[in-house]
Amino acid sequence: MCGIVCAFKLKEPAEALRLQVLSMAKCIRHRGPDWSGIFSNDKAIMAHERLAIVDPTSGKQPLFSSDGNLVLAANGEIYNHMALRKQFKNYNFQTKSDCEVILPLYKEKGAGFLDEMNGIFGFALYDIENDNYFIARDHMGIIPLYIGWDQNGTFYVASELKALEGICTKIELFPPGHYLDSREGELKRWYSRDWMDYENVKNNATEIAELRKALEAAVHRQLMSDVPYGVLLSGGLDSSITSAIAKKYAEKRIESEDTEGAWYPQLHSFAIGLEGSPDLAAAQKVADHLKTVHHEIKFTIQEGIDAIQDVIYHLETYDITTIRASTPMYLMARAIKAMGIKMVLSGEGADEIFGGYLYFHKAPNAEEFHKENVRKLDKLHMYDCLRANKSLASWGIEGRVPFLDKEFMDVAMRINPQDKMINGERMEKWILRKAFEDMLPASVAWRQKEQFSDGVGYSWIDTLKEMVNEKVTDEQLANAKYKFPLQTPSSKEEFYYRSIFAEHFPSDTAALSVPSVPSVACSSPIALEWDASFKNMNDPSGRAVKNVHADAYGK
Repeated sequence: MCGIVCAFKLKEPAEALRLQVLSMAKCIRHRGPDWSGIFSNDKAIMAHERLAIVDPTSGKQPLFSSDGNLVLAANGEIYNHMALRKQFKNYNFQTKSDCEVILPLYKEKGAGFLDEMNGIFGFALYDIENDNYFIARDHMGIIPLYIGWDQNGTFYVASELKALEGICTKIELFPPGHYLDSREGELKRWYSRDWMDYENVKNNATEIAELRKALEAAVHRQLMSDVPYGVLLSGGLDSSITSAIAKKYAEKRIESEDTEGAWYPQLHSFAIGLEGSPDLAAAQKVADHLKTVHHEIKFTIQEGIDAIQDVIYHLETYDITTIRASTPMYLMARAIKAMGIKMVLSGEGADEIFGGYLYFHKAPNAEEFHKENVRKLDKLHMYDCLRANKSLASWGIEGRVPFLDKEFMDVAMRINPQDKMINGERMEKWILRKAFEDMLPASVAWRQKEQFSDGVGYSWIDTLKEMVNEKVTDEQLANAKYKFPLQTPSSKEEFYYRSIFAEHFPSDTAALSVPSVPSVACSSPIALEWDASFKNMNDPSGRAVKNVHADAYGK
């Protein structure tokens, strides 16, 4: 997982700004500890911090086109790069880097090439001869990307907020599925699908076999790696399926089209939890079933509390659910790093696609169910994508998310929404469970949904609530609008996290990059209309849906 910091349309001498950009890039070196590279002339500066996953020995960046005119600083993985390279038999590729294929694609097709790529990315490309820049972000915002302007008007793009804070007077999230061409001067959407409209999917047939085939293909694609990799295995449905499929393909090297043995043939799995947590027990059961090399990481509540300052700095958010779940993930990432693993597969995205969160039990009909799927996916870059990427990248680990694979999503989101609905006979994610039940222990395949922050041990969230109740007074919360007039915290827990965030990112423009909306069990604000019990309620916990969560309500 790399990091980029670029400056375009310079309003100050490049020599002075070059030193500043190098300093900005150093702020995100955790994302790319393997190599630092920079390009600069009198009109643009592009710095890159590299985490070497594919072609570690020759894929350093920035990358240049064969004629030297185009410069690329990219963070991401292009899973179908080998197929794309075949279009350019006469192009002189300089490396085996998967990202290098962006250069000839852009040169030949302009912005039209973006949807040809299946991958995760946030990149900036510069045309030296014409002084043009082109910036793009992947379809779901799996890779983070920010833009900003300093007081003189110089334009910046960076992988993380911390590189821009204190330099830029205006900072914005670069939206997923969009690109910015300096010749056009405005953001344009490149990613759009027919399934975003309920009318286009409401009469579709559902093929469970097709769903399974598509997810297996996605996991297979995403095992592309020249370095040791592993899987995150919480023992929940999504991570268990991802792990089972990865185990199926782990013995062969994907880059050889499965004709050669893998460089790292044993699949390592990782789980974290408090002593006695439900996740640890379930993860061990799956690991035994799959025969992975399993690593159980236990943390204490105090270790989690001690890490919150660092978690908020690295995650760049004060969203309650994100911080609760990111803290154990951050601690787990450190242990993974210690094992020498540089890439892991994770299960993010399945709950948004299949309606796995427990509040989906309250969806009034298939149309509302599907619309909520689409709403959740649209905002995922500010929540679970952000958590998975930055928790891992803080320790120089790349996270990949097969459920958000572009080709898989086109299959899964075209399923008839009625068949995703939860009723007396079918629990949440029934279709997904049915597709892969033969690969997992029955107790895992049909285990009820747990929020990651709950699954690591219920006392984690309960103790956090107790702690912030002691640290934040009723008076402080009542007067929060004076301290935080923008997106004023509505609970003591949010106030506590927001106060830490402000220490690291004091500007109003930074605060506005974080979502602050009412939610029940990870719902969108619109879904609060689904049930009368949701009214005037703001509880992001996975246990917030009464009469649904069996363990939490003793049913």
